[in-house]
Amino acid sequence: MFKRTVYLLLFISSVMILAPSCRSHRGLPSTDLDPTTLAIKTKYANLMAVNQSQITNIKLYSFINDWYGTPYKYGGKTKLGIDCSDFVSVLEKEIYSQTVPPPSYSMYDQCKPIPQNDLTEGDLVFFKIDSEKISHVGVYLQNGYFVHASCSKGVMIDKLEENYYKKYFYKGGRLINVQ
Repeated sequence: MFKRTVYLLLFISSVMILAPSCRSHRGLPSTDLDPTTLAIKTKYANLMAVNQSQITNIKLYSFINDWYGTPYKYGGKTKLGIDCSDFVSVLEKEIYSQTVPPPSYSMYDQCKPIPQNDLTEGDLVFFKIDSEKISHVGVYLQNGYFVHASCSKGVMIDKLEENYYKKYFYKGGRLINVQ
């Protein structure tokens, strides 16, 4: 009886020691991120064709996630409806603590022009859509993608290289002297 108990205890101890190491060989990624952060990193990394490690500003992507799909409404300022310049204004205030009042053409006056290939996260992207003056604005993210309030689909992420945006892209801008 004593030998059986010893063997049983040795067996159980071996299983307890080996079980955690077996779990690490299943190919599951080791992460210390909370599930919400991991879901946001996964969603936007996939959407913008980047590695999850490149989604570093969780505050920005959580903000986008909260507003994503909000319908477009000219002059709107809430999640019931918002226009492009008000969306950018709210984003810049909440994420970067910068006050940039609409409209979009006024926002451009508060920027230093930046070539498209020098854009970095948080820079503004301006468009002249069927107009001589700037009529649309968004916020650059990375890998050629920007977030904006689209007239047809509301708050969303698009690629600057899409034919429509490529056709109407005017300039990028980096905010200067704003608070």
